[in-house]
Amino acid sequence: MSDNKELRAPQDASRIALHEDYEVRYWSNKFGVTHEQLKEAVDAVGHSAEDVEKHLKG
Repeated sequence: MSDNKELRAPQDASRIALHEDYEVRYWSNKFGVTHEQLKEAVDAVGHSAEDVEKHLKG
């Protein structure tokens, strides 16, 4: 089943999909970071939203 791009939040809130613009906007806003900072965090720890949040909080 494909994602409904009209939703504001991702359908799978445990994973960050950087290839979906609406998810990048959602996660960037949620964590209070730029798109580049979000990408760097995902590159560092993977696509787990929990791991990215921990990484960004230091």
